[in-house]
Amino acid sequence: MRFVLLLLGLFALPVFAAEVEVQALFRDAALVTVDGQQKLLRKGESLGGVTLLSADSRAAELDIDGKKHSLGVHRRIVSNYQALEKREVAIRRNDNAQYITGAIINGRRVNVLVDTGANIMALNSGHATALGIDYRAGQPARLATAGGKVQAWRVTLDSVDLAGMRVDHVDATVVEGADPEIILLGMSYLNHVEINESGGVLRLSRGY
Repeated sequence: MRFVLLLLGLFALPVFAAEVEVQALFRDAALVTVDGQQKLLRKGESLGGVTLLSADSRAAELDIDGKKHSLGVHRRIVSNYQALEKREVAIRRNDNAQYITGAIINGRRVNVLVDTGANIMALNSGHATALGIDYRAGQPARLATAGGKVQAWRVTLDSVDLAGMRVDHVDATVVEGADPEIILLGMSYLNHVEINESGGVLRLSRGY
């Protein structure tokens, strides 16, 4: 069933902010903290040498020292203009042409299926119960499937962590019943990492 980093060059001049963090995201605007100073930046505006290029509900594109970087909410760059650590996980395609790996959702380890065709993470009601999610308190919805319409709820996961690449407040759909059999790691998480596939190996990575 289908459901619909910082690499900073080492320069003597100019010197920009030591820390950049995105506090909130809006369409073409973002609430940004730069070296302790907070401001709502609209597209094209700058603060402390940091310029907002674009923004939507998922991430802000920022120009820092002439380089473009993408930051989600509560993602932080702490820089003295050295290359930051980059995390990466390599997932080999299985015999069913699927990329399955382990992840930590809301502090609990589970298996997930990487699905770039799913615009949001999806899990069944059994998964949600095992993760301690009160999914019926979420926003109700009806999903059309091959077997007919099914009841679902829109929820927000506290965190999703894949090989140390943690994203907080991830949108997800909980479907009543046994489908999907394995949790779908959809784009509500994958938008926060880089994705590369080659030779039957999928690599997910992110710089810090």
